[in-house]
Amino acid sequence: MANPYFVPHGGALGATTRIGGTELVDFSGYDYLGLATHPAVVAAATDALARYGTSVSASRVASGERPLHRALEEAVAAFLGTEAALAMVSGHATNVGVLGHLLRPGDLALHDALAHDSILQGIRLSGAHRRPFPHNDLDALDRMLADLAPRHRRVVVAVEGVYSMDGDLPDLPALVELRRRHGFLLYLDEAHSLGVLGATGRGAGEDWGVHPSDVDIWMGTLSKALASCGGYVAGDAQLIEYLRYTTPGFLYSVGLPPASTAAALAALRQLRDEPERVARLRDNARLFRRLAVQAGLDVGVGSAPVVPVITGGSAAALLLADRMRQRGVNVQPILYPAVEETAARLRFFINATHTEAQIESTIEALAQEHGRAVGEGGGHGRRT
Repeated sequence: MANPYFVPHGGALGATTRIGGTELVDFSGYDYLGLATHPAVVAAATDALARYGTSVSASRVASGERPLHRALEEAVAAFLGTEAALAMVSGHATNVGVLGHLLRPGDLALHDALAHDSILQGIRLSGAHRRPFPHNDLDALDRMLADLAPRHRRVVVAVEGVYSMDGDLPDLPALVELRRRHGFLLYLDEAHSLGVLGATGRGAGEDWGVHPSDVDIWMGTLSKALASCGGYVAGDAQLIEYLRYTTPGFLYSVGLPPASTAAALAALRQLRDEPERVARLRDNARLFRRLAVQAGLDVGVGSAPVVPVITGGSAAALLLADRMRQRGVNVQPILYPAVEETAARLRFFINATHTEAQIESTIEALAQEHGRAVGEGGGHGRRT
């Protein structure tokens, strides 16, 4: 089998890609809304490149910023309904930098057991006490808060709007109620939910009907639905201003490149003006999951356009990914230790530009190859 990782692509990722001169249906990218190649987004990045160059060359506090930076932050805040927002150069570094800075030794951070590595790294950096709670088990979280919160100065609970391995969601209204009762800071990572959840793509808050002020920090990335690179945090104006002047990961890092800033701003405007992209994305995800279940494939219990196909063994996942590539489909295997060995899988990222025909042919190939790969690879992915 060919190594499935670090494979060079001959063009932009979207519904299709080119690998080694061959066109394949692609399910490996996070361009959920198909905006990375949208003419308006490409034009905005090109214009910014011509006007401002390739880099802002230093941190925004050291050498100033470009009008695009504040325009993007104001647009993010307006879209989410928060008072303010702050954009940074990396989504991973946003979680590491903000959590690592806000928390202190003696504080307590409780996080979902399946929270992203960046959340864990930020908490470790802070020196705060860290405790995971079982995935989406809010009764367990409630008990932990009752037991542990009184012993600590400050408590942060960190969750994700959509979990990137299974495509499932936390019960955000229930978390808001726990926040009201226990008085913790609620930190919500929307890397895979902005542009994906809600009727107009405003994310978990819109999807669950939660007021923006019910979450203390809304974090997200610019690299997925917003077709660029970077991260942001949004919330109360005082908090964001404090982070702007004190967060080491922002103060001592170069500002977002002009082209990336302009691309994210243009993508956000397209999302605002074309909510039908969100509807198409949702329809495609439902079609993929429905056909997969009908074919007897185990896709877990999620509902978002992140769809695992469980093989139950790393070797089986590698075999199945290789067979799917031979069948004209590019999808990445997720192996131990990224997941438990019994939960090894292929992970499909659905986007708004996939056609029904592409989804149907992919499921047909999966149904034909899955059992053979599991049998040869020693997995035990169940068929329903």
